[in-house]
Amino acid sequence: MRLLGMDLVQAEREGRIIMLYHTISMTIIAIEVYFITELVPMKQHEQTIINSTITVGYLTAAVFGLLFAYWGHNFIYHGLFLLGQSLVFFAGILLAAALWPWKKEYRLEPDSPYAHIRNGLDLERTAFFVMAVATLVSATFGAVTGSYWGNGHETFLAEDLIRLPHHTSLQKAIIGHLHIMLTLIAVAITLIVGQRIKFKGLLHKIAMPLMIVGTIIITTGALSVVWLEWAHTIIYFGSVFVMLAALLYVIFAWDKLIKDGTRDIEKPNFWQKLKALLSDPLRFGPGWQMVFMNFTVSGVGIFMAVKLEEIFRVWPHREERITLTGHWHILASLIATIILLYFADLSGLKGRLRRWFGWSIIILSNLAFGSVTVFSMKRLFVDEISQQPLVNTVMLLTDLGLGLVLVLLALFMIWRLYDLLQTRGVWSHEFTAQRMARAKSALEEQERKVQELNDLLEGENE
Repeated sequence: MRLLGMDLVQAEREGRIIMLYHTISMTIIAIEVYFITELVPMKQHEQTIINSTITVGYLTAAVFGLLFAYWGHNFIYHGLFLLGQSLVFFAGILLAAALWPWKKEYRLEPDSPYAHIRNGLDLERTAFFVMAVATLVSATFGAVTGSYWGNGHETFLAEDLIRLPHHTSLQKAIIGHLHIMLTLIAVAITLIVGQRIKFKGLLHKIAMPLMIVGTIIITTGALSVVWLEWAHTIIYFGSVFVMLAALLYVIFAWDKLIKDGTRDIEKPNFWQKLKALLSDPLRFGPGWQMVFMNFTVSGVGIFMAVKLEEIFRVWPHREERITLTGHWHILASLIATIILLYFADLSGLKGRLRRWFGWSIIILSNLAFGSVTVFSMKRLFVDEISQQPLVNTVMLLTDLGLGLVLVLLALFMIWRLYDLLQTRGVWSHEFTAQRMARAKSALEEQERKVQELNDLLEGENE
C-alpha cells in the first residue's frame, strides 16, 4: 500500500471505485462511438475528427484517472483525467452535430422500408441523435454535481444511501446521473446491433418512435429525481417504450436468422427453425442477452420495486445493498458481452471457432450472472444459518464463468494483435475496405456538390 500510495480508508476506497467506473464507462462509450461512426452515414472528415478526438480523450482519462486513483494522488494526473473527459464530451458534441437528422442528404425515400415520417426524416438516425444529446445532457448533469466535491458534496457510493430517509440534492443528482448513463449506453448498443442486421420493415417503423420517446422520458425522469418525489414513475413509464423497442428488435433478428437458415427448405418444421436460430451464436447472442436481461435485471428490479417495503426493507441492510449492486453490475456486464459478440462478428470469426467462441461467451456469462442473481435474492429461500453451501456454490460458479469469459476475451485480443502482423489478415481487409469506403464517400460528395451547382445554374438561367 505504501508503494502505491493507497490509504485503506472508506472515503479512499469509494473514490477509487468511482474513478474506475468512470474510466470503464468512457472506454465503453468510445467503443460505441466507433461503431456509430462506422454504421451511420456521415461525412468522412466528421468520422475522422470524432474518432480521433474520442480516442485521445478516453485514453487520457483512463490512464491518468487510474494513475491518480491507484498510484498516489498527484493532482496533475487528476487534471489530465478531467482533460480527457472534456475531450470525450467534445467528441460527443461533434457526434451529435454529425448525426443531425434534418440534413437534406440523409432524408429517406417515401417507399423506404426503414422508419421515417412523411418528409423523409430518418427516425433511426433521429434515435441515434436523441441518444447522443441525452448522453451529453446527462454527462453535464454529473459534471456540474462533481464540481461541488469538497464544497458541500462528499464521496459516496449510491448503494450506501438506500436506508437513509433524506438525501441531499447533490446526492440525488449523482444517483440520477449514474442510472441514466448506463441506460443510454444500453440504448446505444441496441440501436447499433439493429443497424448491423438491417433492422427494417413494420417492426422497425414501430420500434424507432418507441425508442425516441422512451429515451426522452427516461432521461427526463432520471434527471428529475433531484426535484420530484415521483420521478421513478416517469422512469418506469419511459422504460416500457425502450423495452418494447428492444423486444421488436429481438423478434426481427431471430425471425431473420430463421428465414436465412431455412431458405432452402420449403416447409421447415420446428426443429429445423430452432437449428437455424441457434446456428450462429454471434448473431443470436445479442438478442438472447437482451431476453436474459429480463430474468436477471429487469424482472428483479420490478419485483424489488413492487415488494420494497414488504420484503426488501425487512432484510438486513447488507442484503438489500447486495441486490442493488448486483442489479446494475449485471446490466453493465451484459452490455459488455453484447459489444464483445458484436465485435467478434465484425472481426470475421468463422466456422467452428465462431461457434465455440460465441456459445462460450453466452453460456459462461449467463452462468455467472444467473449465479449472482441467485446470490442477491438468496434471502427469499434460505435463512442466514443455512446459506453457506448455497453461497459457496454460486460464488464458485460466478468466479468460474467470469474468469473464463475474461480468458476468452484475452485470447481474442491476442488473436487480433497477431492478425495485425499478417499481410492478408482481417486488419488488412478492414483497412482496404475502409479506403474503398472513403473513396466512395468522397466521390458521392463530389457528385452531390456538382448536382447542387448544376441545379443552381439552371435556376439562374431560368
